[in-house]
Amino acid sequence: MKDDTTGAAGDRREGQPSRQPAPLVVAVTGMSGAGRSTAVAALEDLGYAAINNFPLNLFEALIEPVAGTPAPIAVGIETRSRGFSARAVIDTVDALRSRWRAGTILVFLDCDDEKLLARFNQTRRRHPLAPAEDAATGIVRERDLLMEVRESADVVIDTTEMTPHELKAELETRFALDRSAGLSVTIQSFSYKRGVPVSADMVLDCRFLRNPYWDEDLRHLDGRTDAIQGFVRADPLYGAFFGKLCDMLQLLLPAYRAEGKAYLTVALGCTGGMHRSVTVAECLAAHLRDQNWPVSVRHRELDQKSARGR
Repeated sequence: MKDDTTGAAGDRREGQPSRQPAPLVVAVTGMSGAGRSTAVAALEDLGYAAINNFPLNLFEALIEPVAGTPAPIAVGIETRSRGFSARAVIDTVDALRSRWRAGTILVFLDCDDEKLLARFNQTRRRHPLAPAEDAATGIVRERDLLMEVRESADVVIDTTEMTPHELKAELETRFALDRSAGLSVTIQSFSYKRGVPVSADMVLDCRFLRNPYWDEDLRHLDGRTDAIQGFVRADPLYGAFFGKLCDMLQLLLPAYRAEGKAYLTVALGCTGGMHRSVTVAECLAAHLRDQNWPVSVRHRELDQKSARGR
């Protein structure tokens, strides 16, 4: 009878995974031009060992555990990667999780087709899937090729309205190594004029609250200020709404964590994304921090305004 105490080398000879802990793997893929290289570089800055365009059939050798604490790995996967197919990507991620028990997160970077085309035209790059044709043809082919991967991704980040700086900030929010365990919560405010954030897991509409925009003394301020927060919180409906929102999250967050969910994005919208949604986002983040949840806040419209002002 085979001894159960066989070492790591013996396990590998029998085709079994090593008993050493496998590293955390963040696999980054998505549309060409959506920011994959920027993302992998940002993860490297956060302390990940970073590799771009790595062959899929070598993934298990890459993450095979060694003695000691394994360093986290960030891997960029593009359609030109050797052995690439949507099914190969999904099967590789599944194998890392089941065979090696590696904490593996598949990140898909998306972007509006029109914005992608503008980026290709601006840089005068050829699309990797249409080197002899126009970029629009390549974008259509790639979106069709990656559809199944996008549907299987753990995290989808839409970079259409993001600068490289904002993408780096988003990745730091989600993947900073001191936040890698448990459930991390992102609270995001946004304007309905520019659409609901694609990455949102939960969306709440704050437009029923009274709007500081119609007060000329408050219009130029935003929901991070005491004046706006006082105005919004004075709405007779605010207290009941905020209380029920906190109660709902108090119920759901432990359940999501127990289910194994690593990230939850709660998006709060209003007309302009400046006052009401920002106020509720700030107050909700403060409440969750008091409950010892790891929380980050992003204000999409305010971040865009700040970026334009730089």
